[in-house]
Amino acid sequence: MGVQFYKYQGTGNDFIMIDGRKKPINFSDDQILKMCNRRYGIGADGLIILKDHEEADFVMDYYNADGTQSFCGNGSRCAQAFAQKLGIIGTQSHFIAIDGMHEGRIEEGQFATKMGDVTEIERVGSDYFIQTGSPHYIKYVRNADLVDVYQEGMTIRNSEQFIEKGTNVNFVSVHEDYLKVRTYERGVEDETLSCGTGVTAVAISFLHQMNSKQPAINIVTKGGNLRIELERKAQTIFENIWLVGPAKEVFRGEW
Repeated sequence: MGVQFYKYQGTGNDFIMIDGRKKPINFSDDQILKMCNRRYGIGADGLIILKDHEEADFVMDYYNADGTQSFCGNGSRCAQAFAQKLGIIGTQSHFIAIDGMHEGRIEEGQFATKMGDVTEIERVGSDYFIQTGSPHYIKYVRNADLVDVYQEGMTIRNSEQFIEKGTNVNFVSVHEDYLKVRTYERGVEDETLSCGTGVTAVAISFLHQMNSKQPAINIVTKGGNLRIELERKAQTIFENIWLVGPAKEVFRGEW
């Protein structure tokens, strides 16, 4: 008997979902790499195992495609969709991720995750570096569509400053009523169609750069549209941050 899985995607960021509440499920890095492989496996940007927890609705145990762990914003929204399907939650939830407790809400087909507060914004020359559960380097460009995200992202990710721990790299262009974002993700080591923690970091960098208290930022990624709702409390302090967007089941199977 194999392992039953579900495949979910949130703005093109796709994940293997497994219900791990009834029996312990553990995979080696090599097994995760094989499962996430798009040629020889199921194919995904990451893998999520839902587990029980005494003080929360569920635990979201997230693994990047290479087996490393971090927080994943879009993955957390897909985890809510999966948890609702399993009958674990209704439209409100509290769940545990690698960086602690998060709140979730579901409204009109949109899945929202409350992100951790951000209190530090680092300048790297004319660029930014911000932690939003995962590390993000942010570079503003004239036209994000024209950037060689794989090559330029890989160069920054493997630079002397980031080679040891790695970083995600976001390329951003500013438009009249939205930000266009493309992201190179560590762990996947390639461009993904969307990155939830990445667009959160981008929205914060934009408000900091513009010295604005705008309460919401619309984001366009290759995989779809997201919205960041947030409150700017001080120059570098952002709270009540919500990542909002769609999440859908794609298919299910047995590995």
